[in-house]
Amino acid sequence: MIEKENLYKETKNMETPQELIDSTILKVESILNEVYPDYLSFDKGQFTLTRGSSQVMILIRPFTDNETCIEVISNVVMGGKLSPELTKFLLRKNAELHFGAFGLLFDDTIIFQYSIVGTNVDKNELITSINTVAIIADHYDDELALMSGGKRAIDVVPEDE
Repeated sequence: MIEKENLYKETKNMETPQELIDSTILKVESILNEVYPDYLSFDKGQFTLTRGSSQVMILIRPFTDNETCIEVISNVVMGGKLSPELTKFLLRKNAELHFGAFGLLFDDTIIFQYSIVGTNVDKNELITSINTVAIIADHYDDELALMSGGKRAIDVVPEDE
């Protein structure tokens, strides 16, 4: 049995080398250029694209000392009210869905997220991840907005517009 203290000591010093992060960013950019040429890059290793009523964010993050993580995230509903029925619905959907999961941000924004390892990502894996997040977010955003009284993320207009 692994003790918590020993597990923490073994993992706290892991640091992903910048070369692995940069390599993953280049692979992702290459695939996005080929498949989704209208994507936007808003910071090093952070991309976004729109599919249907979904805006999908792709984030390259450090993971371990020899692996990166690609997070594919969509804000689904913002400004809604959480209820026990809604949270139960989200948890049940998480148990039914093959890939990814619903979650909540600090402000109770409902998100859908799927993560994959990045150093050896291939085109099919990344496209499937992006499509999975976009399709599920697009499929559930109307229903979740209705259940929560919130707005689909695509319908939220930034204050400076």
